[in-house]
Amino acid sequence: MGDESVVDARGERCPLPVIRLARLVRDRPDLTAVTVLATDPAAAHDVPAWCRMRGHRLVAARAEGDHTAYVVEVVRPSTPEGAR
Repeated sequence: MGDESVVDARGERCPLPVIRLARLVRDRPDLTAVTVLATDPAAAHDVPAWCRMRGHRLVAARAEGDHTAYVVEVVRPSTPEGAR
């Protein structure tokens, strides 16, 4: 079973929310979902663009008080049978 995590990037400016998201996904191969909490308005464009470029899926973007929560489904390439 996979794992979920949160990147709390509230108060951080572009490009830090996406950099932190990318590092977490790179360093945690078990992740299936990440929620990015961001106050930077640029994240509304940056997070979806990063998902498209990396093959992940933006599931939701919800306004939550002073920030937005971006829920990202982490899509990993499937391993062919017998390649383990």
